[in-house]
Amino acid sequence: MPTGWAMSEDSNPLYQKRIQIYPRSVKGRFRNLKTGLLALAYAVYFLLPWLRWERPNAPDQAVLYDLPGRHFYIFNLTIQVQDLFWLAGMLMIAAILLFFVTGLAGRVWCGYFCFQTLWTDLYMMIEHWVQGERPARMRLDKAPWNREKLIKKGMTYGLWLLAAFWTGLSFTLYWADAPTLVVDMLLGRAPHAAYFTTLFLTATTFVMAGLAREQVCTYMCPYARFQSAMFDHDTLIISYDERRGEGTQSRTKLGKGLKTRDERQTQGVGDCIDCGYCVQVCPVGIDIRNGLQYQCISCALCIDACDTIMDNLQWPRGLIRYTSEKALNGKKTQLLKPKTIGYGVILTAATAALIWSVVTRAPYNGTVEQIRQPLYTQLSDGGIRNSYEIKLNNKLTAPMTVGIRIEDLPGATLDMDGMERVVLEPQERLKLLARVQIPPVDAKDPESSGEHEKDEKDRNRRRTVTFIIEALEGITAKPIRQEVPFYVPDSD
Repeated sequence: MPTGWAMSEDSNPLYQKRIQIYPRSVKGRFRNLKTGLLALAYAVYFLLPWLRWERPNAPDQAVLYDLPGRHFYIFNLTIQVQDLFWLAGMLMIAAILLFFVTGLAGRVWCGYFCFQTLWTDLYMMIEHWVQGERPARMRLDKAPWNREKLIKKGMTYGLWLLAAFWTGLSFTLYWADAPTLVVDMLLGRAPHAAYFTTLFLTATTFVMAGLAREQVCTYMCPYARFQSAMFDHDTLIISYDERRGEGTQSRTKLGKGLKTRDERQTQGVGDCIDCGYCVQVCPVGIDIRNGLQYQCISCALCIDACDTIMDNLQWPRGLIRYTSEKALNGKKTQLLKPKTIGYGVILTAATAALIWSVVTRAPYNGTVEQIRQPLYTQLSDGGIRNSYEIKLNNKLTAPMTVGIRIEDLPGATLDMDGMERVVLEPQERLKLLARVQIPPVDAKDPESSGEHEKDEKDRNRRRTVTFIIEALEGITAKPIRQEVPFYVPDSD
């Protein structure tokens, strides 16, 4: 390969080298909001597995995903395998909610609620606490490895690993009784899956929140790429007011003759003093003054930074603010649009349907299936018997009594070996054998002939019986009625 070609490739690398970002701390209303949501999210995530909730047939844990038992417990709600369509409903609601919120207020999910943002925020707090403010961290990284650097870096990584391990362990505790699982893990007798899950999440949390950080939001998250498809001219996004900040003569630092707002306006200079504070606090390292960028996660820390400077100068806030493109151009923002209303209606309907499904679900279910080998048994006295398998499932965390009977088949009797009335233990699944017998049947209707005779023969061969499964003793629930076939021999 020619030397010139190689030099050309070296001088134009395909991938930009990562520029280390050192976010500066900031105070303000959005920072307080983020901290409050972070504390709430961590309190829920880390403490919820330890919240006790009395149950007669399962560990006393408020939220428990019991895979071996195929039950999910969320306080008083018990979700079984056949109820997993609720999960599909929740995912659909989450997707619609994401579209709805993004269309209104941009990428606020990423700035306040995303797991990557929450854990990265915690890791930055730890880093700031151990290593100091932005200039101190920059000096530490440039300094040679010495005792101070080893101690501070080691303490930072140690606390990061501790937070990552606690994250992985807490996730694992949702799948088993938390106190029991912790003891089993310490004694080395927990399932291998528990160790693997904990260590895997420890590693991924450490890498994503501690090392990769903004790279996850910029390059790995697909939301950063398609979010713009949900924006429009009325979407509230974090924007820099260029007209106010730049004036007619661009932005300029404070200096002689440019220290007051009146002086600056007289000379056509904008309110932005080019302090760079908004850039320094940005966790993804962008300059919001360059306009909307896909890397922006809408954390609004640049708003706090700019407002702090404006307050110090006693100038009006809002140089950087949540606003729409229309508002920046002097037009009125219109939030109620057909798209927004459509998302809102769909979101409300889907949420209402899910809530209705949860609230009105039956406390038990039962199915009846005919045992088809053989279809029927002809007894010595000429009577006909069909056999059925009944499956019962108690969805409650308390025992219940169920009664089973039949109707719609004249002369039929039900034989279940005394199990026509059965007590189901909490969340018990039970299979029962049922026999339905009718007395000897007439061989043939003497008035049948031709096609009518064929229809009559088919009718005699296949009849129906209705099983009624109903809850007894204080449980209010609609009885389950299931019609199943009852077969008799062909009429000659």
